[in-house]
This record gives sequence, structure tokens and C-alpha cells, in this order.
Amino acid sequence: MSQDSQPLLRIEGVSLRFGGIVALDSVSFDVAAGQICGLIGPNGAGKSSLFNCLSRLYAWQAGHIRFRGQPLATLARHRMAALGMGRTFQNLALFSSMTVADNVRLGTHSHQHAGFVRDALRLPGVRRREEEARAQAQSLMALLDLTGVAQRRVADLPFGTQKRVELARALACRPQLLLLDEPACGLNHEELAGLGDLILSLRDRLGLTVLLVEHHMGLVMRVSDKVVALNFGRKIAEGTPGEVRAHAEVIRAYLGSDMQPQDQDREVAHAGTA
Repeated sequence: MSQDSQPLLRIEGVSLRFGGIVALDSVSFDVAAGQICGLIGPNGAGKSSLFNCLSRLYAWQAGHIRFRGQPLATLARHRMAALGMGRTFQNLALFSSMTVADNVRLGTHSHQHAGFVRDALRLPGVRRREEEARAQAQSLMALLDLTGVAQRRVADLPFGTQKRVELARALACRPQLLLLDEPACGLNHEELAGLGDLILSLRDRLGLTVLLVEHHMGLVMRVSDKVVALNFGRKIAEGTPGEVRAHAEVIRAYLGSDMQPQDQDREVAHAGTA
């Protein structure tokens, strides 16, 4: 296969164990450039474990993960953002005592390489990059409707707004692949209604590829081009949203019975949370 025909992300036979516990059992799937891929499954299915492998927080014991054709197993964790991968977290990982603008600007550091001496001497190149980072942060805050709170402390903002701050910071590293970990978690009905449109808009406007872990089935099925379902660390289904939603093993994994797809649409949205 030529480099140009390779998927942006390829996961091949990845297995992860913690002692006698199997977190991932030979999981394989691809994500093509420009796709939104939903990753679903009940509690303990292995979704977060796989995300942590992609972020190099966990070292898997078997299989391969390749991003842009490059194996990730030997890549240093701090190089992930510079390679072109950004991530949000289910539990916010923000600097709550800092302003929104400062949090977003921090995300630009992964693709800046000024060096300690140049930075300490405040040479022209450093100042230019700082201006570029400031302009990029302002653009992202405008895109995510954060301009009005740019100088407020993150700790003083509602949870839904904090989620958008974390998203802006993840986008500040100019990722090709964006890992969204439970973006709907904790949002109210009004915030949730606009989240799907936001994900689609960001994909189209910024040319992103998105891997989305989410329990809100309505959101996953609406925005995803393809869906991968895990259960007990094993892939049980892969396909279009319609195909996966109607898959008997997916229905059993969530509900423990052969409920009809039209009933699943209503019930699975209320299934467990991570």
C-alpha cells in the first residue's frame, strides 16, 4: 500500500493487559483522513484504555498503532501534539487559576521550537512567534464563542464553557487528528444541542479527522461517518451508524436483549456512563 493510500490512523491487533485483566483484546480498525469515527461501548469496554494508548499514556503489549504511517510505540509522549494529535479529556485538564486566553495559548507551544536561549533573550523570532500564538488563540476563541470571557479565570466559568476552553486548547496545537473524550459529559440540554453542529463545523472548517468517545448515542449517530463498538476490550462491530445501531451484538452489549433498533435508539442513549 502506498503512503498516500494509508489511513491517517491505523490500529492493528492492539492488546493491553493489566495483570490478569484484559483491557484490549486484539483491536483493529482504521480512521481515514477527514472522517469522524465514533467509538462506543458500555462501561469497561476499553474505550478509555484505547485513548490512553493513542496518547502514549499506556504501553500496549501487542499490536501496532500507526499515525500518518509512523509507529507510535517508540514515540515519546511529549511528541504526540507536535506530530499532529490533540486530545480533550472527560475530566477537564485545565489550569483553573489562569485565564481562558492563557490556557488556549498554552496549546500553541507544541509546535513552537524557539529554544531556551532565544526565548530568554527575547530575540525577534521569539516575539514574532508569540504574536502568532496570540493571534491564533484569538481566532480559536472567536470560533468557539469564548472572546467575551477571554480574560476571565477558567475556575469562574460554567462547566460547559470550560469544556469549550479545553477544546480550543486542543485545537491550538493544530492537530490533524482530534481525540474527543466524552465531550457531551456534563453538558445541559441547550449545550448538547449545539455540540454536534460544532464538531461537524470544526471538521469541515479546520480539515480535522475526529475520533469520538461518547455515550450519548444520538450525538454519535448524527455526526459519525463510521462507528466502532467495543465490549470487554474486544471489537464487536464496525460500520456506518445505521449498521452498528442495528447490530445484534451491540444491542446485547448495551441492553442484554435483542431489542429492536427503533427501541434501542430510545434506550441506549440512557445506557451507562463512563
